[in-house]
Amino acid sequence: MKWVVISFILLLAGCTNQQDQSNVKQLEQTIEKQQSAIEQLQEKNKQLQKENEQLKSEEKQVLSSSLLSVALDVVTALKNKDMNTLTSYVHSTAGVRFSPYGHIDVQNDLQFSASQLPSLWASTQVYQWGVYDGSGDPIQFTFQDYFDRFVYDVDFANPHMIGNNVVVGTGNMINNIQQAYPNGSFIEFHFTGFDPQYSGMDWRSLRLVFEQENGQWKLVGIIHDEWTT
Repeated sequence: MKWVVISFILLLAGCTNQQDQSNVKQLEQTIEKQQSAIEQLQEKNKQLQKENEQLKSEEKQVLSSSLLSVALDVVTALKNKDMNTLTSYVHSTAGVRFSPYGHIDVQNDLQFSASQLPSLWASTQVYQWGVYDGSGDPIQFTFQDYFDRFVYDVDFANPHMIGNNVVVGTGNMINNIQQAYPNGSFIEFHFTGFDPQYSGMDWRSLRLVFEQENGQWKLVGIIHDEWTT
């Protein structure tokens, strides 16, 4: 009787062991399937990330291309002193800020709405546009006189160099364009210099800053820059 009981127990143990092995095998198969599914998802995710990066790159190129195209239109309007055309490119709510030097004074540099520009051209009102580098004397001009000195003082429509979101002209003054326009992109029209005796210290730049508005680039800043002491 004792041997019968022992045999029965061993039989049960054997069955249990076989069942455990079967369960373990099923778990292993389930894990393998899940690992395979995870690997497939990871591979798909990598592919989607790659496609997304490619789309972003293409979108960036398109935006960059369209930005340059708009900037060229704007600088042509400035060359022609065509305020009506310029008006069509100005941001509808932000207006456009005029900065005489590369360091933008966001509190004091003058801003005008698109609707103000055409009448400004003919206006005899004198504004203070900032202060001269070095002397600190106030820059006091009518809009037209300021335009001739601190907007289109050289033929920026035919520059030596063009920078797309790259600052080309640099001097001693701190350039804070990224801080002043955190949501902006800019095109710089740059002359490396005019008179060889100045070794490039007579360089000039005009930076046109744009922001997106309803899917279009709109002008928000006109920054003139030159060598400063």
